[in-house]
Amino acid sequence: MQSVISESSSKRGVIAAVLFVLAYAAARGVLEQSVESEPLRILAALAPVAPFAWMLWEFIRGIREMDELEQRVQLEALAVAFPLALILLMTLGLLELAVPLPPEDLSYRHVWAMFPAFYFAGLLLAKRRYH
Repeated sequence: MQSVISESSSKRGVIAAVLFVLAYAAARGVLEQSVESEPLRILAALAPVAPFAWMLWEFIRGIREMDELEQRVQLEALAVAFPLALILLMTLGLLELAVPLPPEDLSYRHVWAMFPAFYFAGLLLAKRRYH
């Protein structure tokens, strides 16, 4: 059984995701330059927040349009992802107290990208279970 999300909702979600990726890439570009202006650096850092929030809103709207089985699959995916994210953060927090962690590999700007991977792993597990 496949869920049907309206075409307009799907398009909005794709547009929001593209805007987020572009804003994030632009922000990283500005922040990795030696721009001295603190207000510009703050503006660049905050620029991806609104497109990301819109993308999440469209994701939630899409889930609301799904049938009950697909909603259950999404819930289970998130129920897997959230504890995995907590384990990652707890482990890194404790390791940081034990040894210095390399910020070029394990800073917030890298670790957050693991969260979608946890969601997709949970989604894979849930789809195998329910489909």
